[in-house]
Amino acid sequence: MDVSTINLPLAVLLPFVGAAVVAWAAHFHRVAAAWLAGITTLLALGVLYPALIAVFAGETLIQSWVWMPAIGLDFAFRLDGLGALFALMILVIGLLVILYARYYLSAKDSMGRFFAYMLTFMGSMLGVVLSENLLQLMVFWELTSLSSFMLISYWQHREDARQGARMALAITGGGGLALLAGILLLGQMVGSYNLSDVLLAGEQIRAHALYLPTLVLIAIGVFTKSAQFPFHFWLPNAMSAPTPVSAYLHSATMVKAGIFLLARFFPVLAGTPEWSWLIGTVGMITLLVGAFVALFQHDLKGLLAYSTISHLGLITLLFGLGTELAAVAALFHIINHATFKASLFMVAGIIDHETGTRDMRRINGLLKYMPHTAVLAMIAAAAMAGVPLLNGFLSKEMFFDQAVVASGESLWGQAIPVMATLAGVFSVAYSLRFIHDVFFNGEPVNLPKMPHEPPPFMRIPVDVLVVLCIAVGMLPMFTVAPLLAVAVQGTLQGVPPEYSLAIWHGFNEPLLMSFIALVGGIAVYAVRKPLFAWYESRVRGQQLRHLYDWKIDKLLQVARGVTRGFDRGSLQDMLFWVLGFTLLMGTAGFLSSAAPLLGERVLLPLDAVSLAVGATLILASLLSVVLHRERLIALVVLGAVGLVVSLAFVKFSAPDLALTQLSVEIVTIVLLMLALYFLPQYTPRTSAVWRKWRDGILAGLLGLGAAVLALAVMTRETATLADYFVTQSVPGGGGANVVNVILVDFRGFDTMGEIAVLALAGLGIFALLQQIKLYAPAEDSSGRAWALEANPFILQTFSRVLFPLMLMVAVFVFLRGHNLPGGGFIAGLIAALAIVLQNLANGIGWTAQRIRSDMHSWLAAGLLVAAGTGMVAMALGYPFLTSAHTHVHWPVVGDFELASAMFFDMGVFLVVVGATVMILVELGKLNRLDAPTPVLQGEV
Repeated sequence: MDVSTINLPLAVLLPFVGAAVVAWAAHFHRVAAAWLAGITTLLALGVLYPALIAVFAGETLIQSWVWMPAIGLDFAFRLDGLGALFALMILVIGLLVILYARYYLSAKDSMGRFFAYMLTFMGSMLGVVLSENLLQLMVFWELTSLSSFMLISYWQHREDARQGARMALAITGGGGLALLAGILLLGQMVGSYNLSDVLLAGEQIRAHALYLPTLVLIAIGVFTKSAQFPFHFWLPNAMSAPTPVSAYLHSATMVKAGIFLLARFFPVLAGTPEWSWLIGTVGMITLLVGAFVALFQHDLKGLLAYSTISHLGLITLLFGLGTELAAVAALFHIINHATFKASLFMVAGIIDHETGTRDMRRINGLLKYMPHTAVLAMIAAAAMAGVPLLNGFLSKEMFFDQAVVASGESLWGQAIPVMATLAGVFSVAYSLRFIHDVFFNGEPVNLPKMPHEPPPFMRIPVDVLVVLCIAVGMLPMFTVAPLLAVAVQGTLQGVPPEYSLAIWHGFNEPLLMSFIALVGGIAVYAVRKPLFAWYESRVRGQQLRHLYDWKIDKLLQVARGVTRGFDRGSLQDMLFWVLGFTLLMGTAGFLSSAAPLLGERVLLPLDAVSLAVGATLILASLLSVVLHRERLIALVVLGAVGLVVSLAFVKFSAPDLALTQLSVEIVTIVLLMLALYFLPQYTPRTSAVWRKWRDGILAGLLGLGAAVLALAVMTRETATLADYFVTQSVPGGGGANVVNVILVDFRGFDTMGEIAVLALAGLGIFALLQQIKLYAPAEDSSGRAWALEANPFILQTFSRVLFPLMLMVAVFVFLRGHNLPGGGFIAGLIAALAIVLQNLANGIGWTAQRIRSDMHSWLAAGLLVAAGTGMVAMALGYPFLTSAHTHVHWPVVGDFELASAMFFDMGVFLVVVGATVMILVELGKLNRLDAPTPVLQGEV
């Protein structure tokens, strides 16, 4: 396939692949992680370049593959002008941040972990801005929350980092749930989750009865992600992250994700009073609150964080005004804000890095110590304040112009220009404070380090961004105009309005508002000392952060109360509540139905063999309860229960299920026997008499309910999917074994999820058993010492003979599984049992010397093979995991069937072997009687 036809998914997936490579490479040299992270970003830019050329030529690229058509989920990507703008910001600023972080991180910081998180976050953001399918967009949206959580908590040893990360995840995660609900409603209204269809249905959506709840839900997702009032408080608390993270999150990613959604849905949801009131009001409040609070922050990054909130509010307000020119102004300010805010955060990091503090009450007079950095900071801060001849001035002029246009006869309309100017006053004031307090205002006060300029390469990213601030401010038509034009076209999805990027528009109201903002900002800064005193005494404690903490504390109190009420440290009590509630709901279901309890279908006659098997099952079940205190005997009886269930499957012509049940039963018994070695052989009697009666009555009622439910189902004629699977197994799946075809074809996605869960379970148990120390008894309960012969000679001999035979049986069962009883799951269990038998017979050390295979790689290979099978189908234009089959003629062998499902089954086989052997071997390692041969972790 031509790479140019798949460059969008490649650009998105490259950072994820790069994250794994970076984490691996850091084990060899820490700086290699930075180099590889930069190379990965450049590769993503290179892959995206041909598509960007097409977009600048006026095209909209859509690259789509069918994934799960039944629910409207496609693996689909879209690149238009809006996506191109954000993709360029993500990659270009990301590249500069990577270069900056290379010199910012200390020798104690793990570069591999940092850049792996960074690239994961970069890929997630690219997925958000380049997704064509809204459900796919939601997946990447949640990945941004998770990856930002890891970045914010990068310095895990700091309490503020962990707390800030948890707060960000809680707020943005909650907003993500609201956004998901809004996306689902949007898709239901349109009848499609593809963005192309949604963007064409603006009139239909705005006229729909569900428009308002959809708007509110999507707005909550936007407000939480983009730190809009009243959810803005999480962003300043995320300042505990390393400064490169802050620079990236605040300028081009994370908080801009919500802004991107506002722009993306602008032609669909905008144009109504509800949109203007909701989006515009929240944007205005956020603009004012952020600008006001920023002035009073003593932490450099705190000031920049609140200024980010203010500027995000400005952009939100512009989109809220609802006009096309306001959207143009918003897009222009998105570009400008990214450049000056990224550079200012990097400057703050340089100051912190070279002085040891970010407290503006201490870092005074740095101009003579860091002149180059000071010039860069002053230019970037002036751009943030909206000083003429810099990029921030142009977009702020457009903002003021739209504020004037929006003013009408209503009180709210007339207040918009006034409040916009007031926000501009505070913007100038906090920008002036950033410049004056840090680089002038006397001498430094008790700095931990002697100030000096940073390494040259640490300044280069700031140099580039500051040059862009000047170039865009002075030559907008030759620098930013083409990018802004395609972004406007991609946002509005139509003919863009006429607008001008000229530096001078004559003497008008926006220019007057800019002049008032500049003079007013200087005046406010001049009287800052009494303002600071008033803020500290009256305002500082009135923050939504305290309300959030109070709610979290109350939630934890309620949770602890519920836990104390239901969880008393007794598994018996927990089961009582769960099963009791199940019985209650089941009874309510029976009583609420007016239909007769039993149907008219005649049950099958009961033969003697079935009666005997049923009686054995009942007896074994009762014995496992009665003898549960004698654990070894109870385990043997429990094995008998599993054996009888296997025989029941045989009785009802389900050999696949019988083989699976039997294999699982053996693995389970071995696993439990290994665990029992470290547990007392007998359980003490702890239950009171009343508990026995209570539990007995509950168990009897549950059994009676299960029997009645089974009779209600079996005495009714029911329509099932069985006939469809039976008739379509051969023509649709290419296999006569219906069970296997269901697992690897018809319900392959379910199986994919199941093996992923199995792999996670194996890794989880492996992690839990690392470095664990358990008491291993030297004698049994009667005082008899354990046998000194850890590995009996007869068992050793026969196990080595049986090993190749068992592997041959596993291969045979695997190959025949598509047409006869068998398959990857059963074959995996048999192969795992072959390895487990060697461990039991010869010891883990002996086995590890002969089978040096890391089970982690088996899990990874299995998941990759299974997922790769689905990806190949998508690459050929079919839904994910669609299987293909054909018959070929081989010499000697003859006719032979080949099915792509066999590769998926191979993935299942590898995961089952890897997870099973990993769990059993880790338990076996705890056995003190095992051979002392050293073993690598996770190897057998």
